[in-house]
Amino acid sequence: MYTELYITEGGSLRLCKEHVQKGVSKATLKKRTTFETAIKCNDIIKPKQRERLHRYSIPGDLHKGIFLMNMDATAPSSPRSDRPPLYAPYHKKRKKRKGFRNLTKGIAGIGKTVSVQKVILDWAEGTANQDIHFIFPLPFRDLNLMKDQYSLMTLLSHYFPELKEIDRIEDGETKTVFIFDGLNECRFPLDFKNNKKFYDVTESTSVDVLLTNLIEGNLFPSAHIWITTRPAAAYQIPPEYVDQVTEIRGFSEPQKEEYFRKKITDQNLAIEIIKHIKSSRSLHIMCHLPVFCWISATVLETMLKETEKNEIPKTLTQMYSHFLLIQISVKNKKYNKDTETNPKDLSQADKELIFKLAKLAFQQLQKGNLIFYEEDLRECGVDVTEASEYSSLCTEIFKEESGLNPEKVFSFVHLSIQEFLAAVHALESCLCKEEDVFLPKPVSDKCYNNSPCWLEQFFSSLEIGKSLQISSSPRKAFKTLKINGPFCYLHVIVLKMLYFLLCFTNYVLSRLAGCNLTYKSCKTLASALQTTNCPLRELDLRKNHLGDRGLKQLCSGPVIPLRNIQTLVLAGCNLTYKSCKTLASALQTPNSAQRKLILGDNDLGDRGVKLLCPGLTSPFCNLQTLDLNYCGLTEDCCSALAFVLRSPKSQLKHLELRENNLQDSGVRLLSAGLEDPNCKLQTLGTSLVSRLFISNRLCILYRLDYCNLTYKSCETLASALGNQNCPLRELVLSYNHLGDRGVKLLCAGLTSPLCNIQTLDLDYCGLTEDCCSDLVSVLHAPNSQLKQLELRDNDLKDSGVRLLSAGLEDPNCELQTLGYVKGIFL
Repeated sequence: MYTELYITEGGSLRLCKEHVQKGVSKATLKKRTTFETAIKCNDIIKPKQRERLHRYSIPGDLHKGIFLMNMDATAPSSPRSDRPPLYAPYHKKRKKRKGFRNLTKGIAGIGKTVSVQKVILDWAEGTANQDIHFIFPLPFRDLNLMKDQYSLMTLLSHYFPELKEIDRIEDGETKTVFIFDGLNECRFPLDFKNNKKFYDVTESTSVDVLLTNLIEGNLFPSAHIWITTRPAAAYQIPPEYVDQVTEIRGFSEPQKEEYFRKKITDQNLAIEIIKHIKSSRSLHIMCHLPVFCWISATVLETMLKETEKNEIPKTLTQMYSHFLLIQISVKNKKYNKDTETNPKDLSQADKELIFKLAKLAFQQLQKGNLIFYEEDLRECGVDVTEASEYSSLCTEIFKEESGLNPEKVFSFVHLSIQEFLAAVHALESCLCKEEDVFLPKPVSDKCYNNSPCWLEQFFSSLEIGKSLQISSSPRKAFKTLKINGPFCYLHVIVLKMLYFLLCFTNYVLSRLAGCNLTYKSCKTLASALQTTNCPLRELDLRKNHLGDRGLKQLCSGPVIPLRNIQTLVLAGCNLTYKSCKTLASALQTPNSAQRKLILGDNDLGDRGVKLLCPGLTSPFCNLQTLDLNYCGLTEDCCSALAFVLRSPKSQLKHLELRENNLQDSGVRLLSAGLEDPNCKLQTLGTSLVSRLFISNRLCILYRLDYCNLTYKSCETLASALGNQNCPLRELVLSYNHLGDRGVKLLCAGLTSPLCNIQTLDLDYCGLTEDCCSDLVSVLHAPNSQLKQLELRDNDLKDSGVRLLSAGLEDPNCELQTLGYVKGIFL
């Protein structure tokens, strides 16, 4: 059975530590760009260089591919383009190698390994990539076991004995592909900077050194390399050794339905399952993962046939609980001749089995291990023989693999299953054994620093008690965690935990970002916030589907729930212009405590900003920071914002307007507000493409149609900066078409004795060395207060840097930070 996946080409190796569900939501639900085109799956290992994002399809369910030699392969063909690769500009370290490096990112269970298997299988069956002579699949989980020293040829011969009859596979004509699957599972340091350089494929060294030299191109420079990884581990490969980055996003909406229709033979039942999945936002989001579709199909097919509708799982916790019960039932039916398929009760042996697996999951997650070997099992007190028994009894939960080595490798079928079982162990320890699993303190400190995603699963698994018959109060469990309360609170993501606001009176911060909250949740939240002893001062609700209806519940009533909240984060909460009227009313409430309001990534539009502005000019409004990034604004709202800046009642000091189509005309209107003596603004962010989402030059070029500031805006800004009433301290103009002409105009304002700018960001503004003399004049100016200057991603060249260096030596220069990197990497 095959179901297509959605994959894009393009991206960066930016470190990402998102949890599975948040990763899926971000990776799969973001808007599709209009310039994506379809390519074949097998083209991923072809050294083509493209300037656009691409979409291509791959089958989603395959057996393992094996190594084969294609002795009839044709000679390598020349690349189709001599343009620089998408990921990064041409790097001098690439000159010595001919091979192409591709890195494929994707969160757990999204289909990376299946993609590898599909490419190998199609090649082995002669249906694709027949110009390739050798494909060597080398999963990191197998390489981890190689402790001795090997030459490259010896290492390959260890995995592929057929090579012992071949003296050499690199002769200038042979085309070879190495596939390293699972970089996130790698236990080697991969020290590219300090590892010894190796050029001889017959010379022995450690596997770590072999890997770094192979990826660098010192060994086998003509070989193509394909690496797959989860996003958090992608940073381990230096950018100069990656020619192309691809990302697997999982199932699209039609592909999810296609999967269930293929998986479930009863089409009426398939339709019912699809309908149920769509009714739960958390289940619907997670079903972008093929592995979660499989879990859902397994659970729902069983339960819709044999249970009442009101028992059907509607949350992730319920889904995992029933999946666990079903797999135990399958085990009992197979080995114990049990006829019950969905048991209500667990036997003592079943409980012991679950708790042993749960303890293993918990201890390995504390160490950051998603795969483990026999020595890891022994450290956790699990007998290796027992582990093999577990893998045979419930293979859909805990699996054992032999891979390319005789030593056994163990893992849970998916990261979320391991997280869930870790939560079972934590809850069982707290409730039944009254053990403090989060203590001693060093363990908690380690967890705190690493922001463990499994704690989120723990907090979201309070329903486990009902499903697995662990009967006790969650309050009792958290009693033991009171000593580490602030640590726990940073990871509370489920609405059920809100009542702890009433219990622990010293907490001032609650992060409920990405918790699948809806307007229905807001009533409970509002009730908690309205209590007289609620200490909450900062509330982060970003990436929840609150909508206008939910926000209204948080801002309504005789006692406004948000009255004491000083920092409110509502980014990406599906708000529209209607919410702005609600917020404006709340801001005009006497004794309003709000100081910071984050509204980015909401479709507010100009209409919304105009409705919000009356609240900003109220004498009761104390708001100092307003974030309107990516809110669909144009120049039409700038006159309203300028009116706020001119208002003597406005307390606004920081205004963020990134990723909005303000254009030059909008900037002129804002500048007029900056010149008013009543203006208190200190920071204005108008970069129309946030640097967080831009990582390479080509990708930026494709987004420049969203950046409409030109040199014309600089003259207006310079005039404002030279006004004695302008209090602006920081100016962010990155990713705009300013050019040297714009900087020259801007410098006239920066050299004014009335200018107070201390931080200037001109990243990726199309600058060359021609503007450096103007910038030097600013550095030389005796009245200049400039302390930080950002010039990344500009073609200043060595001559420009020399000019700037001369400016730094001037005694009048106050500059403390100069941001410039030759190339595009931030």
